[in-house]
Amino acid sequence: MRSEFFRSLLLCAIIFSGILSTPPVSAQPSHGIAMYGEPALPPDFVSLPYANPDAPKGGQVVTGNVGGFDSLNPFTLKGSPPWQLRFLAYESLMGRSWDEPFSLYGLLAESVETGPNREWVEFTLREEARFSDGSPVTVEDVIWSYETLATQGHVRYAGFWKKVDRIEATGPRSVRLTFNTEDRELALIAGLRPILQKAQWEGKDFASARIGDIPIGTAPYVVDSYEVDRNVVLKRNPDYWGNDLPFRRGTANFDEIRIEFYGDDTVLKEAFKGQAISFVREFNAEDWATQYDFPAVQRGDIVKSEIPHQKPSGMTGFVMNTRRAALADWRVREALILAFNFEFINDTLTGGRQPRITSYFSNSELGMQPGPATGRVRELLDPFADDLLPGTLEGYALPQGDGTKRNRANLRKAIRLLAEAGWAVQDGVLKNADGQPMELNVVLKQDALIQQATAIMDIYARALERLGITLNIQQIDKAQYAERETSFDFDITFMRRSLSLSPGNEQLLYWGSAAADQPGSRNLMGMKSPAAEAMINAMLTSDSREDFIAATRALDRVLTAGRYVIPIHNYAVGRVAHVKQLTYPKDRLPIYGDSIYFLPEVWWSEE
Repeated sequence: MRSEFFRSLLLCAIIFSGILSTPPVSAQPSHGIAMYGEPALPPDFVSLPYANPDAPKGGQVVTGNVGGFDSLNPFTLKGSPPWQLRFLAYESLMGRSWDEPFSLYGLLAESVETGPNREWVEFTLREEARFSDGSPVTVEDVIWSYETLATQGHVRYAGFWKKVDRIEATGPRSVRLTFNTEDRELALIAGLRPILQKAQWEGKDFASARIGDIPIGTAPYVVDSYEVDRNVVLKRNPDYWGNDLPFRRGTANFDEIRIEFYGDDTVLKEAFKGQAISFVREFNAEDWATQYDFPAVQRGDIVKSEIPHQKPSGMTGFVMNTRRAALADWRVREALILAFNFEFINDTLTGGRQPRITSYFSNSELGMQPGPATGRVRELLDPFADDLLPGTLEGYALPQGDGTKRNRANLRKAIRLLAEAGWAVQDGVLKNADGQPMELNVVLKQDALIQQATAIMDIYARALERLGITLNIQQIDKAQYAERETSFDFDITFMRRSLSLSPGNEQLLYWGSAAADQPGSRNLMGMKSPAAEAMINAMLTSDSREDFIAATRALDRVLTAGRYVIPIHNYAVGRVAHVKQLTYPKDRLPIYGDSIYFLPEVWWSEE
């Protein structure tokens, strides 16, 4: 009996040991990949759910930009290219469905495969994938694109590359990236890197390309012509390689996309009234309600469409540069938020029609909950309790004014906080212990939001005068602004950060300490928060949607209680005024609502 027992025990041990020593089975090649679970669309899907596969092809759409351009390379730090180019004229290995939180489907790649823990990802190229000049897309092009964008391209590509251990060809049409960091999202980010043609840049400096050195892409549209600071014309490539892909059915329906440039938003809007532009996006609810009754609207030649969405509010507002000594103190930032009389400003400029952003992820399940942190959110934040700013754990809400112009109660609170931070009013001027006055420079660029932002700052400046603070408002052209923003040469500036239902590595670009002192980074406030980075890491390594939501809510608390931004309006609905010929699938709106991936991507012309 005893020997039989030990023989059985030994056999079990051998079997168990074998199980442990057998490498885990990796995922099989698939048509798509999701951040969590499986992608919603099956391998034989007909089209993206928000596209009309029977949409007619043809016609022209004209859009307008404010300012100018001096580059047509959207992948480098040098110059100011039209922002639309990298979305319309270039493709990646995988394409994103904007009707799911974060799912990708094969585009240049026919399949994707990952390791059991997503420690590597492998893509297999489609044999038919071609650049716009007809040459095939090769593994060599893919590897060159990843390496070049990371080392010579825009700073936004560098962070991902630091997490790549190696990239290698694994077959004539397959390429694998192996990561050095535990991060579930990296496999998806890898699929979204633009792929460029290596041969085009032989003997050329990619980072210092001239305006005529337009990167060759694989997308449906190519740059057909341009006049510097006047227009760029994109034409649909009749020989586009991917016309029959399910991912492309019902997309890229216009024969021509024309981008016209205007000196300011007022001139742009007048051009739209005369139908020289096909559409405009309106961000002011008051103007939407009162300024769109001109003759073309009354005749029905221009139509107003509202596009709802389910994505987070993101952050729109005026960011404070904590690299400046005065703004490094959270009490000063809180005082400046208190002095910002949102209720009065909102009533004055939008008729009170637009609600305020309450946190970075508000308007979604990812947003922080009111009151003290509890449960998993509290567990994540507790290790940083000693360093968190007041309100992070206890609960923080933006101060509310009484709606009057004077805003007395909040200004009194602001004065007390400024005094605690070492500032006092002397002869009507707020000064620190060294006698230096508080004088803040607001830098604003010329774009579609400049008129509203300037009007807001004019009202704000008068409020700050009552605290003894001078607010200088500087309106500069796009090129000057790009230089100032790159070098963080501002005290306050306008910031817009759109956030998705599946935030990930881009959060390190927005709020990570490594980006804080990196010229050209998107961390405009210069924040360096170990707690924020720990929450982002928790998001990236979460194995379940529930844990991911808790980590995002915890990050939302750190950001909001950090008092880095003076939030303004929540754009909870997209407002698009457009010529009547343009239409879209009204019965199948994506959960992300309006964006360049909606208009012009899946719209079409009824002409």
